[in-house]
Amino acid sequence: MKITILTDKTSWMNKYNIILEQQLKKLGHDVKLIHSKNELGSGDITFFLSCFEIIGENFLKLNKNNIVVHASDLPHGKGWSPTSWQILDGKNDIPLTLFEATNSVDAGDWYIKDTLHLNGYELINEWQEKLGLKIVEMCINYIEQYGLIKGKQQIGEESFYKRRKPEDSELNVDKTIREQFNLLRIVDNEKYPAFFEIENNKYTLEIKHVN
Repeated sequence: MKITILTDKTSWMNKYNIILEQQLKKLGHDVKLIHSKNELGSGDITFFLSCFEIIGENFLKLNKNNIVVHASDLPHGKGWSPTSWQILDGKNDIPLTLFEATNSVDAGDWYIKDTLHLNGYELINEWQEKLGLKIVEMCINYIEQYGLIKGKQQIGEESFYKRRKPEDSELNVDKTIREQFNLLRIVDNEKYPAFFEIENNKYTLEIKHVN
Protein backbone atom coordinates (compact mmCIF):
# COMPACT_ATOMS: atom_id res chain seq x y z
CA MET A 1 0.00 0.00 0.00
CA LYS A 2 0.97 3.62 -0.47
CA ILE A 3 1.09 5.18 3.00
CA THR A 4 1.80 8.76 4.07
CA ILE A 5 2.63 9.98 7.60
CA LEU A 6 1.88 13.67 8.23
CA THR A 7 3.18 15.32 11.39
CA ASP A 8 3.90 18.89 12.41
CA LYS A 9 7.55 19.69 11.67
CA THR A 10 8.32 20.65 15.29
CA SER A 11 6.46 17.78 16.95
CA TRP A 12 8.07 15.37 19.41
CA MET A 13 6.34 12.59 17.45
CA ASN A 14 8.72 12.84 14.49
CA LYS A 15 11.35 10.49 15.98
CA TYR A 16 8.68 7.81 16.41
CA ASN A 17 7.42 8.36 12.87
CA ILE A 18 10.83 7.15 11.71
CA ILE A 19 10.27 3.93 13.66
CA LEU A 20 6.79 3.61 12.15
CA GLU A 21 8.18 4.23 8.67
CA GLN A 22 10.83 1.54 9.11
CA GLN A 23 8.33 -1.03 10.35
CA LEU A 24 5.88 -0.28 7.54
CA LYS A 25 8.62 -0.62 4.93
CA LYS A 26 9.59 -4.00 6.41
CA LEU A 27 5.98 -5.04 5.78
CA GLY A 28 6.46 -4.11 2.13
CA HIS A 29 4.63 -0.78 1.98
CA ASP A 30 5.56 2.41 0.14
CA VAL A 31 5.91 5.05 2.90
CA LYS A 32 6.44 8.81 2.82
CA LEU A 33 6.98 11.22 5.73
CA ILE A 34 5.70 14.78 5.23
CA HIS A 35 5.13 17.92 7.33
CA SER A 36 2.46 19.81 5.40
CA LYS A 37 -0.93 18.97 3.95
CA ASN A 38 0.25 20.65 0.75
CA GLU A 39 2.64 17.71 0.26
CA LEU A 40 -0.21 15.19 0.31
CA GLY A 41 -0.77 13.08 -2.77
CA SER A 42 -3.16 10.31 -3.67
CA GLY A 43 -2.69 6.95 -1.99
CA ASP A 44 -4.20 4.37 0.30
CA ILE A 45 -3.69 5.65 3.86
CA THR A 46 -2.52 8.84 5.53
CA PHE A 47 -1.66 8.82 9.24
CA PHE A 48 -2.16 12.24 10.83
CA LEU A 49 0.00 11.98 13.96
CA SER A 50 0.47 15.10 16.08
CA CYS A 51 -0.75 17.19 13.17
CA PHE A 52 -2.04 20.66 14.04
CA GLU A 53 -3.12 21.78 10.57
CA ILE A 54 -6.79 21.93 9.67
CA ILE A 55 -7.23 19.29 6.98
CA GLY A 56 -10.06 20.09 4.60
CA GLU A 57 -12.26 17.58 2.82
CA ASN A 58 -10.38 18.09 -0.45
CA PHE A 59 -7.21 16.74 1.20
CA LEU A 60 -9.04 13.89 2.94
CA LYS A 61 -10.37 12.71 -0.42
CA LEU A 62 -6.84 12.05 -1.66
CA ASN A 63 -6.53 8.80 0.30
CA LYS A 64 -8.89 5.89 0.97
CA ASN A 65 -8.41 6.18 4.72
CA ASN A 66 -7.20 9.03 6.93
CA ILE A 67 -6.16 7.86 10.38
CA VAL A 68 -5.64 9.74 13.65
CA VAL A 69 -4.57 8.43 17.07
CA HIS A 70 -5.94 10.48 19.95
CA ALA A 71 -5.04 9.95 23.62
CA SER A 72 -8.53 9.68 25.07
CA ASP A 73 -11.54 7.39 25.06
CA LEU A 74 -13.47 9.21 22.34
CA PRO A 75 -15.91 10.90 22.30
CA HIS A 76 -14.71 11.88 25.77
CA GLY A 77 -11.61 14.07 25.83
CA LYS A 78 -11.60 15.59 22.36
CA GLY A 79 -9.36 18.57 21.67
CA TRP A 80 -5.88 19.57 22.75
CA SER A 81 -3.14 17.89 24.83
CA PRO A 82 -5.32 15.06 26.19
CA THR A 83 -2.38 13.17 27.71
CA SER A 84 -1.15 16.21 29.63
CA TRP A 85 -4.59 17.03 30.99
CA GLN A 86 -5.10 13.44 32.17
CA ILE A 87 -1.69 13.26 33.83
CA LEU A 88 -2.49 16.54 35.55
CA ASP A 89 -5.67 14.88 36.82
CA GLY A 90 -3.57 12.09 38.32
CA LYS A 91 -4.39 9.37 35.80
CA ASN A 92 -1.81 6.68 35.03
CA ASP A 93 -3.90 4.68 32.56
CA ILE A 94 -4.37 6.80 29.45
CA PRO A 95 -6.86 5.51 26.85
CA LEU A 96 -6.06 5.88 23.15
CA THR A 97 -8.38 5.79 20.15
CA LEU A 98 -7.36 5.14 16.53
CA PHE A 99 -10.08 6.56 14.29
CA GLU A 100 -11.00 7.91 10.88
CA ALA A 101 -10.40 11.64 10.34
CA THR A 102 -13.40 13.71 9.24
CA ASN A 103 -14.21 17.38 8.86
CA SER A 104 -15.49 17.44 12.45
CA VAL A 105 -12.98 17.50 15.31
CA ASP A 106 -12.12 14.00 16.61
CA ALA A 107 -15.50 12.72 15.48
CA GLY A 108 -14.86 9.89 13.01
CA ASP A 109 -15.59 6.19 13.39
CA TRP A 110 -13.02 4.38 15.52
CA TYR A 111 -11.14 1.16 14.69
CA ILE A 112 -8.90 0.38 17.67
CA LYS A 113 -8.82 1.38 21.32
CA ASP A 114 -5.88 0.68 23.63
CA THR A 115 -4.38 1.95 26.89
CA LEU A 116 -1.05 3.56 27.74
CA HIS A 117 0.07 2.50 31.23
CA LEU A 118 2.25 4.96 33.19
CA ASN A 119 3.86 4.50 36.61
CA GLY A 120 3.16 8.04 37.79
CA TYR A 121 6.78 9.23 37.83
CA GLU A 122 7.61 9.80 34.15
CA LEU A 123 8.56 13.30 33.07
CA ILE A 124 7.48 14.63 29.68
CA ASN A 125 10.27 13.06 27.59
CA GLU A 126 9.69 9.71 29.30
CA TRP A 127 5.92 9.50 28.94
CA GLN A 128 6.13 10.86 25.38
CA GLU A 129 8.47 8.00 24.51
CA LYS A 130 5.99 5.46 25.87
CA LEU A 131 3.15 7.24 24.09
CA GLY A 132 5.03 7.45 20.79
CA LEU A 133 5.84 3.73 20.82
CA LYS A 134 2.24 2.87 21.71
CA ILE A 135 1.00 4.97 18.77
CA VAL A 136 3.42 3.14 16.46
CA GLU A 137 2.12 -0.17 17.79
CA MET A 138 -1.50 0.83 17.17
CA CYS A 139 -0.76 2.01 13.62
CA ILE A 140 0.99 -1.26 12.77
CA ASN A 141 -1.93 -3.16 14.29
CA TYR A 142 -4.32 -1.23 12.06
CA ILE A 143 -2.25 -1.95 8.93
CA GLU A 144 -1.98 -5.65 9.75
CA GLN A 145 -5.77 -5.85 10.13
CA TYR A 146 -6.55 -3.51 7.24
CA GLY A 147 -9.79 -4.48 5.55
CA LEU A 148 -10.73 -6.84 8.38
CA ILE A 149 -11.73 -4.34 11.07
CA LYS A 150 -14.72 -2.09 10.55
CA GLY A 151 -15.13 1.39 11.96
CA LYS A 152 -17.51 1.86 14.87
CA GLN A 153 -19.50 4.98 15.59
CA GLN A 154 -18.48 6.97 18.65
CA ILE A 155 -21.08 6.61 21.38
CA GLY A 156 -21.49 8.63 24.55
CA GLU A 157 -21.30 12.18 25.82
CA GLU A 158 -18.50 14.20 24.25
CA SER A 159 -16.17 16.49 26.18
CA PHE A 160 -13.30 18.75 25.15
CA TYR A 161 -9.87 19.69 26.49
CA LYS A 162 -8.71 23.22 25.87
CA ARG A 163 -5.34 24.08 24.37
CA ARG A 164 -2.58 24.37 26.96
CA LYS A 165 -0.63 27.64 27.04
CA PRO A 166 2.73 28.62 28.62
CA GLU A 167 0.90 30.25 31.52
CA ASP A 168 -0.54 26.84 32.42
CA SER A 169 2.94 25.88 33.66
CA GLU A 170 2.76 28.26 36.62
CA LEU A 171 3.44 26.76 40.05
CA ASN A 172 1.66 27.86 43.21
CA VAL A 173 4.28 29.01 45.74
CA ASP A 174 1.91 28.12 48.59
CA LYS A 175 1.59 24.46 47.57
CA THR A 176 4.10 21.65 48.07
CA ILE A 177 6.15 20.00 45.33
CA ARG A 178 4.24 16.76 45.95
CA GLU A 179 0.94 18.53 45.39
CA GLN A 180 2.20 19.91 42.08
CA PHE A 181 4.31 17.00 40.88
CA ASN A 182 1.92 16.07 38.07
CA LEU A 183 2.19 19.61 36.73
CA LEU A 184 5.97 19.27 36.78
CA ARG A 185 5.62 16.04 34.79
CA ILE A 186 3.98 17.82 31.85
CA VAL A 187 6.06 21.00 31.59
CA ASP A 188 8.73 21.36 28.91
CA ASN A 189 12.02 22.82 30.14
CA GLU A 190 12.57 24.61 26.83
CA LYS A 191 9.19 25.42 25.30
CA TYR A 192 6.98 25.99 28.36
CA PRO A 193 9.02 25.64 31.57
CA ALA A 194 7.62 25.57 35.08
CA PHE A 195 7.66 29.02 36.68
CA PHE A 196 6.46 30.93 39.69
CA GLU A 197 6.16 34.56 40.71
CA ILE A 198 6.90 36.28 44.01
CA GLU A 199 6.10 39.96 44.39
CA ASN A 200 6.22 40.61 40.65
CA ASN A 201 9.47 38.67 40.25
CA LYS A 202 9.25 35.69 37.87
CA TYR A 203 11.44 32.59 38.15
CA THR A 204 11.63 29.46 35.99
CA LEU A 205 12.52 25.96 37.16
CA GLU A 206 14.10 23.05 35.28
CA ILE A 207 13.19 19.50 36.19
CA LYS A 208 15.14 16.35 35.25
CA HIS A 209 14.82 12.70 36.22
CA VAL A 210 18.32 11.82 37.43
CA ASN A 211 18.07 8.17 38.47
